[in-house]
Amino acid sequence: MKKVLIISSSLRHNSNSELIADEFAKGAVQAGHEVEKVSLKGKNIAFCKGCLSCIKTGSCFIKDDAIEITEKMKNAEVIAFATPVYYYSMSGQLKTLLDRANSLYGSDYKFKDIYLLATAAENERSAAEGTIKGIQGWVDCFERAELKGIVFGGGIDDAGAAVNHQDVMKAAFELGKNI
Repeated sequence: MKKVLIISSSLRHNSNSELIADEFAKGAVQAGHEVEKVSLKGKNIAFCKGCLSCIKTGSCFIKDDAIEITEKMKNAEVIAFATPVYYYSMSGQLKTLLDRANSLYGSDYKFKDIYLLATAAENERSAAEGTIKGIQGWVDCFERAELKGIVFGGGIDDAGAAVNHQDVMKAAFELGKNI
């Protein structure tokens, strides 16, 4: 059994990336893993100041919701990031959280397996390349971590439309089940 953390970064109601995150969670639960999902909706996450005090002290001096979320990231064995693709990149909310997770660099983090769950209005897989590159760049900073799997749902634009893309929903479920 692994401790799985899913971070859903869309702020939209009935978000497509959150719907595939829920399928990933169902698969992971079915496989016997402990799953927690954190949504960035309603969270107060300030921008990183770049001061690097987190590297010296092990935590950020900005007291907001990022502190609790990064602690959950540190203690998870598996992290799945769910994001809509905006302008060929991850959501700004997710990027801001990843910047604020700088305190994890050099810490005794537990995560090894990282997954990306992304949806986009554009159907071509190339629409997700910037998102994949951004997540891979973050993963590359953690020598024990690896980007283990990606589910991309292209051509999914209207809120809730992911449920009509059974191939994507099944792929997310199976990825969660096989972590």
